[in-house]
Amino acid sequence: MKEILPKNKTEKKNSSFSKKRTYKVIIDIDQAGRRVDNYLRGELPSVPKSRIYRMLRKGEVRINGGRIKPEYKLAKGDEVRIPPVSVSVKNIKPPNYLYSKIFNYIVYEDKNLLVLNKPSGLAVHGGSGISFGVIELLRYARPDLKELGLVHRLDRETSGCLVISKRKNILRKIHESFRLGKVEKNYLALVVGNWKLGDQLIDLPLHVNNRKHGERHVIVNSKLGKTAQTEISFLKKYGNYSLLRCIPITGRTHQIRVHLAHLEFPILADHRYGDFEENHIARKELGIDRIFLHSQSIGFSNNEGNDLHFSAPMPEDLEKFLLSIDKK
Repeated sequence: MKEILPKNKTEKKNSSFSKKRTYKVIIDIDQAGRRVDNYLRGELPSVPKSRIYRMLRKGEVRINGGRIKPEYKLAKGDEVRIPPVSVSVKNIKPPNYLYSKIFNYIVYEDKNLLVLNKPSGLAVHGGSGISFGVIELLRYARPDLKELGLVHRLDRETSGCLVISKRKNILRKIHESFRLGKVEKNYLALVVGNWKLGDQLIDLPLHVNNRKHGERHVIVNSKLGKTAQTEISFLKKYGNYSLLRCIPITGRTHQIRVHLAHLEFPILADHRYGDFEENHIARKELGIDRIFLHSQSIGFSNNEGNDLHFSAPMPEDLEKFLLSIDKK
């Protein structure tokens, strides 16, 4: 990848953020095919996601001189104009209660990948009022790893398998597997109600509504929505609840949560799409105040063509909850 700089000038480094002026990048074959928003998040790792999308929305980022949308896919030879970004990145140590635990979450590591069993409540990255997420904690804890990148994302409230790449070329190849639908993710969800629908392929288009303060709320919308598919299979009944295995075929925002809520089987303790009264009962009487959604496993092929499969055990609080209601 070639970076075009002004003649007779060199780029100055900055301790907080190095992109102090406009610069241009010519896309090579390795970067071709990536969405521009994902490319920018890798190119500007210290910039919050919300800032990157604002740059795209306002036309501050240009490709071949023109404005583009976040979903634009880069082509070989594209000239990407990246503007100055004034973002204050504070070089402060993460809180001990976060930093001291990050190593405990690692369930697998090799020369290319890290796999974590992410706890509920921990964001995958900082931004929108969150100072530290998984990626920032790892960058602080492992300064030797200069190219850490998120292979995929989990909602802050969701626990389970989170894969992080140590190398950009590996990240690109796994993202290609995602794009081609060659990645399988399995989730466990406890929903309110007695599931009697058997195995289901939920095929309902989803549309993202942006509320005040940038909060995203997803709805089923046949006219504006994008294709979204989730395979559902029944595992076990627990009183008035049902444990389901959910396999997202597509990867839309809040996909599993919205699909199940639309079928009137909301996930227990989902405070955005769930049932208010059931959530209140779960918190006050049953002692659970986190969404019962866990990323149990993920599988894909690595750059050597080998099939990889990673799993994360269900958190202790969810296991105890199932045992408690199973006895009733």
